[in-house]
Amino acid sequence: MIPVPPEVKGLIFDCDGTLADTMPVHWKAWHETLAAYGKTCPQAFLERCMGIPSVRIVSLYNAAFGEKLDPQRFSADKDRRSHEGLAHVGPIVQVVDVVRRYHGRLPMAVASGGIRMNVDTALEAIGLRGYFETIITADDDVPPKPSPGIFIEAARRLKVDPAYCQVFEDGEAGLEAARKAGMIATDIRPYLK
Repeated sequence: MIPVPPEVKGLIFDCDGTLADTMPVHWKAWHETLAAYGKTCPQAFLERCMGIPSVRIVSLYNAAFGEKLDPQRFSADKDRRSHEGLAHVGPIVQVVDVVRRYHGRLPMAVASGGIRMNVDTALEAIGLRGYFETIITADDDVPPKPSPGIFIEAARRLKVDPAYCQVFEDGEAGLEAARKAGMIATDIRPYLK
């Protein structure tokens, strides 16, 4: 069981790979979209970018590999491909148990680097659509992870001081953002073994 310290007054969850087992869908969409453009990318590069919005990942890809893909166009294509598979994803049970355990006891938010359409679809698929006081996505006007902005905004909306928020994440960018925000950063990966 993932612990929640007694001093915590607000819970903030990443979505992809944290609440919902969406990463296989996203990896498939990345590789299919790259193939459609006649490109490839090492899986390790994509994994290092977990939690970062697609538009930003494409810019990082261009810089790392000397490419000139249009970030907006590519991301729209990739997100369309992802969306098709998200309605059938399952939950990350250990994290969903935290949500169910604290629903109605602590205010909760989702803070995701994904686009709203995809986050909403994933939350619906795992049966958590109505569990959160607020949902912040790449479509909102907040700086993406590893900036702490998305988590600070979530705390503000929850009306909880950042020092009393616990963040649940599966990506390095999100964990870094949570620490920069002065929050309790919980890496869920060790609990999934």
